[in-house]
Amino acid sequence: MGCRVLLGFLLAAAAVIASVDCNSEGDILNAWKTQLSDPNNVLQSWDPTLVNPCTFFHVTCNSENSVTRLDLGNASLSGPLIPELGNLTNLQYLEVFGNRLSGSIPNEIGNLRNLVSLDLYKNNFTGRIPKSFGHLHFLRFLRVFSNSLIGRIPPNFGNLTSLEILELNSNRLTGPLPFVVLELVRFGQLKHLDVSDNLLAGTVDRTNSTRFRVTTIIQDPQA
Repeated sequence: MGCRVLLGFLLAAAAVIASVDCNSEGDILNAWKTQLSDPNNVLQSWDPTLVNPCTFFHVTCNSENSVTRLDLGNASLSGPLIPELGNLTNLQYLEVFGNRLSGSIPNEIGNLRNLVSLDLYKNNFTGRIPKSFGHLHFLRFLRVFSNSLIGRIPPNFGNLTSLEILELNSNRLTGPLPFVVLELVRFGQLKHLDVSDNLLAGTVDRTNSTRFRVTTIIQDPQA
């Protein structure tokens, strides 16, 4: 009898912990919502009084009611990404392209170690590409083109061996293209690499084949 009571207590405690985690993710999303301008009321369903965020429009959860997708592309949103988004530990898809989001990209986005797709393109982001992106080992699609990003491409992007598409074009990036990134085209999974329309050092090289397409600036060996 005592074992049954203890088991019941442990199961109840686990349910409470899961509920707290889900509520925490809801709190994160609602904290972000308060900092966004949403003229089309896309986020109207994001109600902080709900038990978890899995009934929010544009949010997908797994079987444990943890957020795995945010689909907010072309939603006319403006405002920042907040660092707390880095605590959505099961997030696999962060799709916020085609908005008017601004400010720097938080380093904490690099904490989303389960990310498969990160689409921040066609916004107004400024500052540098976070080096923490080099920790996103499951990332397959990284598109941040058409922003106002500056600085160098982080060399640790060479760690992103699962990457299939890397689009950094139409920013204000400087310096050479790290050779380790080109190695992802030759020896990794990278099929499409575009860093054109930046301020990178080197010469233009365009390669087309059935396996990959490159529109890039090749590193100047004298740089």
